[in-house]
Amino acid sequence: MPESHPPAEPLAPARLAMQFEDLEKQTHAAHFGMWIFLASEVLLFAGLFGLYAAYRAMFGAEFSAGIAHNSAPIGTANTAILLTSSLLVALSVYAVRLDNPARAGRLLVGAIALGLAFLTLKGVEYAAHFREGIFPGAAYRFAELPTDGAKMFFTTYYLTTGLHAVHVTAGLVVLGWLAWGCFRRRYGAGNETHVELGGLYWHLVDVIWIFLWPMLYLMHP
Repeated sequence: MPESHPPAEPLAPARLAMQFEDLEKQTHAAHFGMWIFLASEVLLFAGLFGLYAAYRAMFGAEFSAGIAHNSAPIGTANTAILLTSSLLVALSVYAVRLDNPARAGRLLVGAIALGLAFLTLKGVEYAAHFREGIFPGAAYRFAELPTDGAKMFFTTYYLTTGLHAVHVTAGLVVLGWLAWGCFRRRYGAGNETHVELGGLYWHLVDVIWIFLWPMLYLMHP
């Protein structure tokens, strides 16, 4: 006699907050709020990109020397890692829409593993810089590039990549929460908004790195 399996746990229904008339308006408001938040994040990094451009115009040769000293293989590997993680997150959103939260949870776990790999490689790069005396600001003591322009480049490097790493860490917490919810069938077809919004945040983190990668690793003679 074939073995019987217990029925799958039913999907938790979407909850309607008291300030909304229906789920459609709630979903629209959630997406609109996320896009406003993402726009504020873009403005934050746009200011840093403008700062980088201004200092590069002042210290062009020193910035090129600093970029040449950074590890292009690590920067490129991290780019591939984040792009792959974005693909997994996009596939997880698709899986949730198809009412397959277990598969979505596994995809999110894969994205989390790649995010941790990104932070590990960034830590390896930071450690190599620290051993050479490359620190931000007044602590800078790298004898090979002792100029003020080089110090400014690496200070900008730490500021932008450090802030990006904070966003990656926050994104990993969000993805972990979403994966846990998927495994508990809190998300599925008709209740995918949280996964969609978390995916949007992770994609922003990846897009920001797409700009940092050439700025900090490739733009040298």
